[in-house]
Parts: sequence; C-alpha cells; structure tokens
Amino acid sequence: MSGFDGLLFATENSSQLGGTVARHLGVELAAHEEREFENGEHKSRSLVNVRGTDVFVVSTLAGDGMQSANDKLCHLLFFIGALKDASARSATAVVPYLCYSRKDRQTKARDPVTTRYVAQLFEAVGTDRLLTLDVHNLAAFQNAARCSTDHLEATQLFVDHFRHVLGDEAAVVVSPDIGGVKRAERVRSRLEAVLGRPVELAFTGKHRSRGVVSGPDHVLGDVAGRVAVVVDDIISSGGTMRRVADMLHRQGAAEVHLAATHALFTAGAESLFSSDAITSVVVTDSVRPALPSELDLAGTGEDARLVVLEIGPLLAEAIARIQGGGSLSELLHLDT
Repeated sequence: MSGFDGLLFATENSSQLGGTVARHLGVELAAHEEREFENGEHKSRSLVNVRGTDVFVVSTLAGDGMQSANDKLCHLLFFIGALKDASARSATAVVPYLCYSRKDRQTKARDPVTTRYVAQLFEAVGTDRLLTLDVHNLAAFQNAARCSTDHLEATQLFVDHFRHVLGDEAAVVVSPDIGGVKRAERVRSRLEAVLGRPVELAFTGKHRSRGVVSGPDHVLGDVAGRVAVVVDDIISSGGTMRRVADMLHRQGAAEVHLAATHALFTAGAESLFSSDAITSVVVTDSVRPALPSELDLAGTGEDARLVVLEIGPLLAEAIARIQGGGSLSELLHLDT
C-alpha cells in the first residue's frame, strides 16, 4: 500500500498488531520509548521528529495478565499528549477495542457514564481522531466524543469466512439479544448477497441486572435444520453465548458457530470449547485471545474450533484513507 506519509506508532502492548498494520501500509513502526519507574509511574516519548506530521498510534485497550485496561489507557493518553506537545500536526488513536464502551448510559441511580469520561480524557490530551472497531454502542460513542471519530466493522471479515463455511447449507444469523439485531442484520444481508439465496435472521432475549445475566429463554426466528451463526461484538466469559448455543441446539439447529469481534475470554470462556453444541468460535485479533495452553485451538483449517481473523489489513487501509483523504464508506461497503 503506497501513499502513506504519516508516522505509525504502536504501544508495546499492541506491538504485534501494530507490526501487522505497518507491514500492510508498507512502512516501519516509528521508534518510541516506554519507561516504567519504580513507583509504578511511566513515561512514553517518540524517538523520531513528529513536528508537522500526521501520527497514528495503535493500542488496543483490553486488560490482560500483564496490564489492566486502566494502565493501557493511561499509557496511550500520555503518549498522545507527548506527541501533540512535540508539535505533531494531528494525532489519531487507533483503538480496535475501546475500554469502558459497555458503560454508555445510566441503568441504575447515580451510575457513571464511563464511555463519555473516556472520550473526554482523549480530548483533554489533544487527540484529533479516534478510530475504533465494532464499539459496543456506536451511537453512544459518537455522541460522547467531540473529536472526530471513525468506526470500522468486522462484518465483511465474518462474511468472507462464513460464505465458505456455509456452502450450500440453509443458514440463519442470530443476535444473542435485541440490542445486537442491527449488527446481525448487516451480516445476514451481506451473506445473503454473496450466497445468492435467502438467509434467515433470528434473535434471543436476555436480561442483565447488577452484573447478572438471566436468559435467554426464547428464540424468535426459524433455526431448525439451519446452520446458525451467532454474531456479537464481545465474548467475555462466554456465558451468554453458551446459553444461546445450547438453546439453538435444542431447537434443532444443524450447527452453531459463534462470531465476535473482541475475544476478551475472561474466566469461564474455556467452556466454549468443550460444548457439544458449539461447532466453532470465530473472533478477530483485535484482542489477542488468552486461553490456557491446553486449549490452543487457533488455526485456519476447516476443523479449527477457534478461528482468529486478522484485522491488520482493514486497519491499514483505513489509516491510509484517513491520512490521504479517502472514503471509509467505500471501504466498509456502506451506501452513500
């Protein structure tokens, strides 16, 4: 990919993803330094001149065994602040997984609206643009941020994968809750277009209160005898996905495939790979899936239980278009 004349950085916790993006852009990651001090404080600084340059910083903000989401967020914010202080013309935070995006409204008295607070932090350090991937609630994210925002979707990655998995089988795309129906419909409509035959849509119901999820206890849509693709933005503990898969299996689905953009895989997610109701789990590398070594099931073969799709080419194309004034609508196959 040619024509990119900005600088691309990646925080240390996202160096692998950043390296993939750089390779597809045809550039090297720009050099920077990250230092940790004895008391837990840290600093980050560019080791190259950024004056008058468009800079992009890749950093996915999901906590892991090495750093919490809070640590990663502070590292990124302080680094962007340093880049702006060093006279970068513009600074774009490339954040495939945006932490705190699930807390986007008050559901209990005196609840925080953390999505808005995080957006204000990015603005405070001078971030010019936020580039995200399948943020939990797009409208809430766009309304919270006053800086420019661009939003990518993994929809086409899933469509390209499942068009081969489905073959000639009857299919249904399933949302695990009512709030995700639009996401599932986008996958369904594109699958229908590339397969050249009808693909059904279904959804289930669930209720969350005080961190406890009840349901789903019903499914609306025709799933019997069909290959079901359950689409969501995040798999955390996998509890909801397991329950949905079990219900679809009981109602006669021929196979159940789970698809989610962000594989947080917190405690309990390993049970997804021992369930007889689940044929495969398909995620992207927006977050490096963390599973016990005995469950190292990643692969691209037809029999792989865990399939990880690469988002580097999508991010690289988006960055090149942003820096060059191109259209993201065309990239995302959106109607204009």
